[in-house]
Amino acid sequence: MKKIVFLIIAFLISAMSNGQGVDFSGSWKLNSTKSKLNPEFSFAPNTVIVVQKANDLKVEKHSNFQGENITLTDNLTLDGKEAINVGFMDTQKKSVASWSDDKASLKVTSKLSIGDGGEMTITEVYKLSGGNLVIESNSSSSFGEMAETMVYDKN
Repeated sequence: MKKIVFLIIAFLISAMSNGQGVDFSGSWKLNSTKSKLNPEFSFAPNTVIVVQKANDLKVEKHSNFQGENITLTDNLTLDGKEAINVGFMDTQKKSVASWSDDKASLKVTSKLSIGDGGEMTITEVYKLSGGNLVIESNSSSSFGEMAETMVYDKN
């Protein structure tokens, strides 16, 4: 019995020390009641689909903007290397993902060009809480700053 308990503990320690954090995989639907969204304009996607495998994270965001359905996909690496994706209105979006020290949350910092030589910085922190995906988003540009907390229920 002691041997089995030891093996289970050794397995858990090994699994936790593999450098990977929580798995955010799944299809998630926005819960606007639990979320704290900007009342005038929100960047919150209606649906977020996350596929997380080994060192790769794919985040597909489905939104509706002025009656048009928009899907943006970010392909990120979980090793701190920069990833380049297509941002809103075909801008180039450069992102870096990094785990928190306890591997319980993932911070994605993105920069994209806007307007006449301006730049927007978006920081998103992904975490799981009570069975929900929570994305804390902060954006900053020459247009100002915005902060939202988006809460998603698993589909």
